Amino acid sequence: MTATRTDAPPPGVRIPKRRGVELSLLVCAVLISVYGYAAVGLARSGAVPPDAARYGAGLGLLALVAHLAVRFRAPYADPLLLPIAVLLNGLGLVLIYRLDLETPNDQAAATQLVWSTLGVALFIVVVLLLRDHRTLQGYAYVSVAAALALMILPIFFPPVNGAKIWIRIGGLSFQPGEFAKILLAVFFAAYLSANRNALAYTGRRIWKFQFPTGRVLGPIVAIWLLSVGVLVLERDLGTSLLFFGLFVIMLYVATGRTGWIAVGLVLASAGAFLVGSLEPHVHTRVEDWLDPFASIRAGDGPGQLAQSLFSFAAGGMLGTGLGLGHSVLIGFAVKSDFILATAGEELGLVGLTALFLLYALLVARGYRAGLSLRDPFGRLLAIGLASIVALQVFVIAGGVMGLIPLTGMAMPFLAQGGSSVVTNWVIVALLIRVSDSARAPQPDSADTGTLAPVREDAQ
Repeated sequence: MTATRTDAPPPGVRIPKRRGVELSLLVCAVLISVYGYAAVGLARSGAVPPDAARYGAGLGLLALVAHLAVRFRAPYADPLLLPIAVLLNGLGLVLIYRLDLETPNDQAAATQLVWSTLGVALFIVVVLLLRDHRTLQGYAYVSVAAALALMILPIFFPPVNGAKIWIRIGGLSFQPGEFAKILLAVFFAAYLSANRNALAYTGRRIWKFQFPTGRVLGPIVAIWLLSVGVLVLERDLGTSLLFFGLFVIMLYVATGRTGWIAVGLVLASAGAFLVGSLEPHVHTRVEDWLDPFASIRAGDGPGQLAQSLFSFAAGGMLGTGLGLGHSVLIGFAVKSDFILATAGEELGLVGLTALFLLYALLVARGYRAGLSLRDPFGRLLAIGLASIVALQVFVIAGGVMGLIPLTGMAMPFLAQGGSSVVTNWVIVALLIRVSDSARAPQPDSADTGTLAPVREDAQ
């Protein structure tokens, strides 16, 4: 029995590699970032920053090297993934540089550029060395063991801003939990792909819901509960919410049963109520979310959330212009948790919508790559990785806009945070590899560039 790949052209049709499209989009991404850098200088001092050309050359070189790695090792990969990542990373550097001008004692742009370079380097390593994404399936339990170790490690270090999520060694600091989310996505994808039939069709039926046996569901639930429990002890509730959402989404995709979505929403609501009621730090954030202007009425001045809302309001439709906002009044987290407020104020609703569309396109292309694969592991892995980005954007944007309580997480590529930007570059590299596998012709027809029929059990 033979079948062609999902969304693939019929046999005999040449598959375009579209690397030229990728290169053209990369040039546009670099030029937009350099324009933003120059616009900040013109707004603040009336002159283009003297190192604007050097910034553009450095960003362009990183983009070119990454493009060459994709061209030679993943020639059939989606041409939109890399340009979107470069553009978001470039705009993040511009926003951090713009805020550095008002915080001379806290310069972060140079450090962020170093972390971005490391992220691109790891992107290249993954693209060059990982020839087949299915190789990761054999490292499922190694991945989960490493993820748990990374999450437990910060317990032995002092807390930062009330949360034990950082490891500080000398002048270097990073968040191990950022890397743990990729490892857990690999484990979830491997375990669920191997047990998807047992999860979907065996077990006890209660009313309209089919619940799998504890022998099948127990191990993955235990790993998830252990992960969330460690994060709650560390007061890293943003990552806890991300892991919970990732678990529910991947379980739903693996089984195709909408009941898991309902169960997930009920458990999330119950957990949020308990944590918000019992944990003082979280309870304070819930109160700020319910009434962000209470501190103003009390005569204590606006808090971070109130200042963030003022920034969005000041931006209006078209924004104040890069370098002309006052979001620095938000305080210490303006370059990390609240950097979206700077984008909203200085780029306006139009610019903010463009940013959200970039994230939506990145997630959609990740989903498309997963759905185009026939092997369950690759499908779950791509959807899980894309969902990590989607959940982060939702949680962070919702928090700084007052839609949901604030959580301590970094906007992908945009916010200050070395661990975050490096991890997101690895996610893009894995999506590049998966999308290349989804579109590449079979080995027996690779010399002609056409897609040959494949057996259903070939993958």
